[in-house]
Amino acid sequence: MSNLVIRPRRLRTTPALRRLASEIRVHPAELILPMFVREGDDARPIASMPGVVQHSVDSARRAVVAAAEAGIGGVMLFGVPDVRDATGTGATDPNGILNVATRALVEEIGDSLVVQTDLCLDEFTDHGHCGVLAPDGRVDNDATLLRYQDMALAQARAGSALLGLSGMMDGQVAAVRETLDAAGFEDTAVLAYSAKYASAYYGPFREAVASTLTGNRRTYQLDPANRREGVREAQIDIDEGADIVMVKPAGSYLDVLAEVAAMSPVPVWAYQVSGEYSMIEAAAAQGWIDRRRAVEESVLSIRRAGADAVLTYWAVELATWLNEENA
Repeated sequence: MSNLVIRPRRLRTTPALRRLASEIRVHPAELILPMFVREGDDARPIASMPGVVQHSVDSARRAVVAAAEAGIGGVMLFGVPDVRDATGTGATDPNGILNVATRALVEEIGDSLVVQTDLCLDEFTDHGHCGVLAPDGRVDNDATLLRYQDMALAQARAGSALLGLSGMMDGQVAAVRETLDAAGFEDTAVLAYSAKYASAYYGPFREAVASTLTGNRRTYQLDPANRREGVREAQIDIDEGADIVMVKPAGSYLDVLAEVAAMSPVPVWAYQVSGEYSMIEAAAAQGWIDRRRAVEESVLSIRRAGADAVLTYWAVELATWLNEENA
């Protein structure tokens, strides 16, 4: 085959050539660490997510310093309160755990990374849904928007630089943007969880936030069968003023992620969720896969599909590996 001219393998022959020809790279600044913060003085491990904990405020302070030193882009905070009620009043209490933790981490870290907050009621309601329930048990979309507006103000006042609207209520971006602007928080950014699917991969997250949910969220989260609907939701959120849009989960929805990235004029993020994390950790613990390679490949694939940034529980560890490689 001496007449073979086109040989793509030429660019794979050495590590240096492979590095030079690499199309996509992951940088620590493109990684965001989800963090759970609970009330109380001690951090508690999450059994279904080896290596991840429910932080106390003090341990969260230490963790955010380590995250900044690793050079990641931000942390996304989730609150785990002791007391919950029907309308999630702890979410809007200035002394509620999420708002207390936000103030503490902003004070600790300043502008070294972006302190972001989850804006949803599910961690704060005794029924575990992402909104206020109507008398017939349905999630009342418009009544929930009023609670989201109050949450937005509480989180912005606590110092959150970016609000992650994860509840999947119709009109949530417009409602929150209007409220923030009217209160003088024009610079507080809005991340819309636009294509958030009703996924089985959230299982370990339920333990992480001590979820009280009974039933399911299929009346507001997207049907996993629907690709176009995810793209449509992203377009609606962009039109309502979202600064960033999100696809969640990431790994099983790379087709949706690619389509949203192709049409979006704003940054597109993706969330590598708890189930994705736990499956790799479980398989690696059995020796069935190479843990580091699987972690790196899973995040790289999300970036390759079009994500500008990735929320991942491996953010700090992966950033540390990347820093070592580039030292």
